[in-house]
Amino acid sequence: MSDVLSGYPLLLRGAWVTIQLTLYGSALALVLAFVFGLIGVARSAWLRALGRVYVEFFRGTATLVLMYWLFYALPLVGARFAPMFAAVLALGLNVGAYGAEVVRGAVKAVPKEQYEATVALNMRPAQRLRRVLLPQAVALMLPPFGNLLIELMKGSAVVSLISIADLMLRAQQLRQSTGQTTSVFLVILVMYFVIAQVLQLLVRYLERRADVMLGRRPARSELETLGGAK
Repeated sequence: MSDVLSGYPLLLRGAWVTIQLTLYGSALALVLAFVFGLIGVARSAWLRALGRVYVEFFRGTATLVLMYWLFYALPLVGARFAPMFAAVLALGLNVGAYGAEVVRGAVKAVPKEQYEATVALNMRPAQRLRRVLLPQAVALMLPPFGNLLIELMKGSAVVSLISIADLMLRAQQLRQSTGQTTSVFLVILVMYFVIAQVLQLLVRYLERRADVMLGRRPARSELETLGGAK
């Protein structure tokens, strides 16, 4: 076990690559989720059909197969991607498809009366979305988005198969050099768990902020005032 712990700089470098993959992949997934999620509630049937094709195709495609296709198959027709780019693209496309359904469902879950009020106030479609519908929908999106973020982080473990030096690849290197399989994988099990907990804490913080903005939870200063009054 001491040999494994002495190799912690190697594991930390791998963990940093895993965190980078998670950040880049989640940023791409978030953009795709909002674009295709909002397309899913558009009035145009053609736009909704386009969104449905994206969602169904990438939800039904394994991330590993998609990553292999981007990294190994596309170069055969002249399109070459760097390993990191191929991994981020595969993770983002896959998780973004799930996220698009979250966005679509959250927007449709906003009470119909809210939409009717925006029409009565003569708001333009962009104003309705930006000022009324999305603020309420985002609060509904955050818990499932948190789950998808953690799933993306865990799914990044497969990128070692295209030679990206993430936490899993570094663990394999350390296992080969020390011969300690159980100890190495126990350590990275804990490391993945810690990363997931940090991400979960971040999402919970955003949930609290969203609740405060919507008036569902009193701000900290108000709580302190109430506590002082008691």
